[in-house]
Amino acid sequence: MKKIYILLIIVLLAVAVAAFYFLWPGKENPENKICENLCGDSICQEVVCQGTGCPCAETKESCSKDCAIISFEECVAAGNPVIESYPRMCQTEDGMLFVEDIGNELDKTDLITIENPRPNQEIESPLIIKGQARGTWFFEASFPIKLYDGNDNLIASGIAQAKSDWMTEDFVPFQAELVFSPASTEKGLLVLEKDNPSGLPENDDELRVPVYFSKAKQTVNLFYYNPQNDRTEDGNTMCSRQGLVFVQREVYSKDLIKNAINELLKGNLTSQERSQGITTEYPLSGFSLLSYNLKNGILTLTFEDLENRAVGGSCRVGILWFQIETTAKQFPGVNSVRFLPEEIFQP
Repeated sequence: MKKIYILLIIVLLAVAVAAFYFLWPGKENPENKICENLCGDSICQEVVCQGTGCPCAETKESCSKDCAIISFEECVAAGNPVIESYPRMCQTEDGMLFVEDIGNELDKTDLITIENPRPNQEIESPLIIKGQARGTWFFEASFPIKLYDGNDNLIASGIAQAKSDWMTEDFVPFQAELVFSPASTEKGLLVLEKDNPSGLPENDDELRVPVYFSKAKQTVNLFYYNPQNDRTEDGNTMCSRQGLVFVQREVYSKDLIKNAINELLKGNLTSQERSQGITTEYPLSGFSLLSYNLKNGILTLTFEDLENRAVGGSCRVGILWFQIETTAKQFPGVNSVRFLPEEIFQP
């Protein structure tokens, strides 16, 4: 009987040890240290320390509550509102805020600025790079530029040339051109290196600009207004959607709705289109798109109207409204359009 009790105790101890090993949250710690399970605190613990009391590493699979969305891009793709600040921000329904990566531009504005491409702009070959840099960024009127794909593979390199006298501490305009083959990744990184003939690490510096490789452009319809198509039999203007006519433009497929609306707001009609009677009041000074959000078929567009140009008579603001609304509704999934602030386009 005593042997049976001993055997039973051994079995129970083995079960307890196995349960501790497989169920304790710190078992995956490579140093076998105990970590703290913080799943549910609205923070996805991607990078953690390796000591007792450190948060356990979390993934979408191990803690979907915190890691369902872990990046700005995923937040946008999920249909959450985008705040057109700089850098842009995206906020989930539960209050998690994700900031778009714009490289280190804000840290380098007193040394070098870039006009084209802007951070997270779509690029294609040949790429023309323009900007300004302090004369101290150059050596012999030039500095190197490199383009990497999303796997840190160098796919192009070139030399930026100063467009004026570089022997100064003031800003000097520069330009470069990169020719590259199609990348295998969606994202890439453009690096503008300070020329460092000394080779000393303490003299190194660089501007890092995240970019997207252009995969495709898409033809969209932009709706403007032709008053000749919007008259009664008596010749009176009806101020209705009947006067809307479309012109076609190509925009980048990434952020398609945003790109189409912004292109519409530019109001760039050709001379031939204007000769056909097509008109628009766009662009409106101080009027711009701040954010957009498509959810459950409702596209919410938030605008900034610094000079109150989007208010006025009912006929005028109605036509302005119709142009944006009809342009937006051409896209799949957009059943209705909501404008914010609510006083926008009100007579």
